This record gives sequence, C-alpha cells and structure tokens, in this order.
Amino acid sequence: MSVRGSAPGSDHAPPSKLLWAAELPRAAWAVVSLLGARKMLDAAPKGDGRPVLLLPGLVNSDRSNFVMRRYLERLGYRAEGWGLGRNIGRRAVGNDGEKLLDRIRALHAETGVPVTLIGVSLGGIMARFAAHRLPDLVREVITVSSPFAGSPRATNVWRAFELLSGDKVDSERVTQQAAEVVRPLPVPSTAIWSRSDGLVNGMICHVDDDPQCCNVEIRASHMGVQLRPEVLRLIADILGGATGRG
Repeated sequence: MSVRGSAPGSDHAPPSKLLWAAELPRAAWAVVSLLGARKMLDAAPKGDGRPVLLLPGLVNSDRSNFVMRRYLERLGYRAEGWGLGRNIGRRAVGNDGEKLLDRIRALHAETGVPVTLIGVSLGGIMARFAAHRLPDLVREVITVSSPFAGSPRATNVWRAFELLSGDKVDSERVTQQAAEVVRPLPVPSTAIWSRSDGLVNGMICHVDDDPQCCNVEIRASHMGVQLRPEVLRLIADILGGATGRG
C-alpha cells in the first residue's frame, strides 16, 4: 500500500480483459482473507460514536456493506446503511439526489453532528456529490474504487450503468453532475484506489489537484474491495486519525 496520486485524464482505457476475468476469484479471496484478520482489524483506533453513512456500489444494496458496517459498529461508530435499496443511479436517489440528501439531513438532525460518508464505486461518486450540496452537514468523504475523475467509458460497467439507471453517460445531465463531482471538495476526503482494478480504471478514481483529498493506492480487485481486511483497517485508521485524517 502506498500514498500517491496521478493526474486524471479523459483518454484512459477500461481495464484489460485479463483483469476483468480475474475479478471473481480475487473477490472470493477477499472474503477468505477476512478469516485470519480479526486481530489486525481490532487493533484499529476506537470510534467516537460519530455517524457514518455507507453508500453501496452499482446494483448493490446495503447488504454489500454489511461487513464494513458491523466492523465500524464494533469499533464504536454509528455506522448506518443508506436505506435506499439497490444503487441504480437516479432511480434510487432521485433525479437530483434528493433522496440521498434527505437521508443525510435526517441523520444529521438526529445526531446533531456532521455525517461521514463512505462510498464504494458509484456510491463514492454519490458521496462526493452530496458533500458538494451539503458541505455543512458532511464531516468528510471516503471513496473506495470510485471512478469520479474521468470518463465513464474508462470502465467495464458503463453500459450496465446506462441500462440500470436509464441515463446515458454522455447526456447533459450526467456530464454536468460529473463536472460537479470531480471539483475539489469543501470537506476533507480520501480516495482509495487500485491500478489493478478489473472494472474501473484506477487512474480515474483519484485526483492530484484537490487540496483536501488524500490519495491512497492499494492492490485490489473491484468486486469485494470493501471486504478486504487492509481496506477495512485503512478506513478505520482514516476515521481514527491515524493517517492524518478523521
């Protein structure tokens, strides 16, 4: 694992077919690797009860973040799922993200403190969008393998996104929201990314010119990345301030 970054661009290609084909076995290994990681995970900084909202990736629901949620709860955070069903783009969060924004407003009103957003893949894009719209209600953003900094065509899932969301990646609405999402955030953020990702090009999962964003490179597949012990521990360290964030 290393902390580094690379400038985004619009000419990045999707990951190779070889990396794409390796996604399932690598995801399976992520699950297996949890078995011997309890001691390492429990050594992370303890939480302070702050609210943490977990946003799933494309097609996924809160079940995909169940392990992360339970882990963060065990550390002492108030970790919650987004409660909006499967993430199918605007069909889940509303045309302008109003359902997600209302969820954040409600959690903030209930707890009285800004909400930390952790988003996996498409969920990370939505987390950045929400932070721009509600900067006073969001404490920080952590994105995990989220392709927010480049063309959707630099992924192997853009056609699935179009089919499920009903949006065209080149539409004016999607293009405008993408331009908003990639702008430097008004809150601290961390972008966790992998150049060996088989579904999205890791080079569009981080930027160098965001003064409030720390880029952390890992070696991981896309599927199951949120289950990898080193990713869970990294997130815990970020929240606990062990990496200079949190």
